[in-house]
Amino acid sequence: MKIDVLTLFPEMFTPLKTSIIGRAVDSGKLDINIVDIRDYTLDKHKKCDDTPFGGGAGMVMMPQPIASAIEAVDPDHEAKRIYLSPKGRTFNQQIVLEYSKAERLLLLCGHYEGVDQRVLDLYIDEELSIGDFVLTGGEIPAMAVVDAVSRYVDGVINGESLEQESFASGMLEYPHYTRPQEFKGLKVPDVLLSGHHANIDKWRLEKSKEITRKNRPDLLTDK
Repeated sequence: MKIDVLTLFPEMFTPLKTSIIGRAVDSGKLDINIVDIRDYTLDKHKKCDDTPFGGGAGMVMMPQPIASAIEAVDPDHEAKRIYLSPKGRTFNQQIVLEYSKAERLLLLCGHYEGVDQRVLDLYIDEELSIGDFVLTGGEIPAMAVVDAVSRYVDGVINGESLEQESFASGMLEYPHYTRPQEFKGLKVPDVLLSGHHANIDKWRLEKSKEITRKNRPDLLTDK
């Protein structure tokens, strides 16, 4: 999978060079292309924003640099083009699976008060929000999307891990334990030490239901 990320602040994406995502890029399983929008402005001072028509606080990202950047990296509209915005549909695991089936994604990070609407009308397929709150820009949401979707690219994560995590079964994940068997007076549940796989599976299912009912009852069908 190839993911193009268009941003005014490419240095913010350094974390994608580390850990699981970094290794996937190094091994060729992922191609993550961070694009500096400022490289495409026609302004000699690298200016990419201006005051909004109609007045109001803040600045708006101008259409020309964004349009030129998109046309340069995705001239034939091969990518699914996504603008990270509080106005978009809310990101969830179903959307992760949907995006993971695409061969290519293009993520546009807004900043300041957002981007000129004409960019969205001409170049963007959909707007996407990571929750009902506002951030200073789309860089952090873009990283969240890259991380979540990349996990489903073949070979990035062990398949069994993907099947047993939160939301995979429609519920939140059960608790995990490792060595030592006792830590500050708290012991690992006996069932996990029993070697009885049917009982372990039953315990994990019960715990998943318990945690989901407490934290996300909206996910349960047997309310």
